[in-house]
Amino acid sequence: MPIFFQKHIFIAFIFLSTFGGYSQKNIFSLIPKKDTTNIYEEMLNDPTDDLMENHPADDIYNNIWTRERLNPYKIPIDSLPDSVLIDCSNFVVPIHQSTITSSFGPRRYRYHYGTDLRLNVGDSVRAAFSGKVRIIDYEARGYGNYIVLRHNNGLETVYGHLSAVLVMHNQTVKAGELIALGGNTGHSTGPHLHFETRYIGNAINAEKIINFSTGLVWDKSFLITKKNTFYYQREAKPLQIAKYYTVRKHDKLGLIAARNGTSVNALCRINRIKPKAKLKPGMRLRIR
Repeated sequence: MPIFFQKHIFIAFIFLSTFGGYSQKNIFSLIPKKDTTNIYEEMLNDPTDDLMENHPADDIYNNIWTRERLNPYKIPIDSLPDSVLIDCSNFVVPIHQSTITSSFGPRRYRYHYGTDLRLNVGDSVRAAFSGKVRIIDYEARGYGNYIVLRHNNGLETVYGHLSAVLVMHNQTVKAGELIALGGNTGHSTGPHLHFETRYIGNAINAEKIINFSTGLVWDKSFLITKKNTFYYQREAKPLQIAKYYTVRKHDKLGLIAARNGTSVNALCRINRIKPKAKLKPGMRLRIR
């Protein structure tokens, strides 16, 4: 029996247990005479009803819905389907007049999994697709104030460095709906929106989906493939396992090398410096 009927019968059963005097026929008379589809939609969007699938793309995300971590799924690329078609037809650009200030790709010490878009503090930030708010959080050394939305099409999007959040956890939003105000919070060198697109936790270069110069998607559907979508994994892996050392007062390359089980030549090669390079306190050296 469909779950939505089970719910109403259960309510009727509780009613009978309290008041008595109803036959089985009377039980079914208590079920509202509504169109089945409308009942389903009503219950689907009822955040208090844990009997229903309340979260977009639950079949894809194996019913994992948590506000604790950006990527709680830990699904390696090799475990993903060979190809997945994503419906992008209801896309709305998160901010108007989107100018890219930093693209998806490697940075000196880490990999940048998003696209940075210029804005002014207080500018409107809107949902890229229809979906539901999974995370609202603050990360001082990273995203600052940020939001994660899971969308009906299977993607998740991240909006970082916000000055204000205008939605609530578990709130259903439509594409283009105002969700936040742009800002400069967290690890940020100036006002901008850090925007990410992800599929089951795995980052996708948003510029492959969106033409930010026009504010439109390149196509109404986007084909995710292991080879073309997750091409960056090879260059990101070394940065993920890299280890760094922060130079302290009176540190010398020889001392740093000995302390970290490496050599001066290796430090010079990996950091592109000379053996007699002057080290300043606070400087970061890659040691692996």
